[in-house]
Amino acid sequence: MLFLKIMTDIFRVVIQFATVLFAISIHESAHAWAADKFGDPTARLQGRISLNPIAHIDLIGTIIFPLILAVVGAPVFGWAKPVMVNPYNLRNRRRDGMYISAAGPAANIATALVVILLLGIFKSPILLSANGSVALLLKIATNLLMINIFLAVFNLIPIPPLDGSGILEGLLKGQALAMFEKIKPYGFLILLVVIYTHALDFIANFIFTILFKVFPFLIFIMLKAGVIS
Repeated sequence: MLFLKIMTDIFRVVIQFATVLFAISIHESAHAWAADKFGDPTARLQGRISLNPIAHIDLIGTIIFPLILAVVGAPVFGWAKPVMVNPYNLRNRRRDGMYISAAGPAANIATALVVILLLGIFKSPILLSANGSVALLLKIATNLLMINIFLAVFNLIPIPPLDGSGILEGLLKGQALAMFEKIKPYGFLILLVVIYTHALDFIANFIFTILFKVFPFLIFIMLKAGVIS
């Protein structure tokens, strides 16, 4: 029994870690691709338009931190090394910067929607099957769905240095923009408060409540996958 539990835990950690790597690679590749499209080739020349996780790895944020979370059984997420953007190469700095910031979360949302579409198409055989291969694919799909949603929601929070702050900065003008510039240096401290107060849990629960109402079949699929109880 102990051996089985250990193997199950290892299996869970491997799946969570692999899906985090994939989701982060999608996110960062989208930033790099958008920057290139808006006139800055810096990230492309650095090889960042790639789904290869090696191109995006940050030792702490992509390896150590997600592994620790996976081992202790906490929700797994992480971050990659930043995509370098030279604003002087952009045709319209504020507008293009906003779109580049939005590209990462948008890519995660698009990935989550593709997973939901595939789960919806194959929901009947998935729910009826007792095949081990189907169970493995279901674990991967549901973990990929959850991490992409979490990455998108987390990064859309309009607090520096998250992507949401870049989007908000592109929308603000005049005094509002000047005020936002003043609080930017304190963004990390504000973000720590948000995390400490578990505001992210409330946001995530709200998003998944909406998802389950729009796509009720996800409840049964996630129950079968064992990601909710």
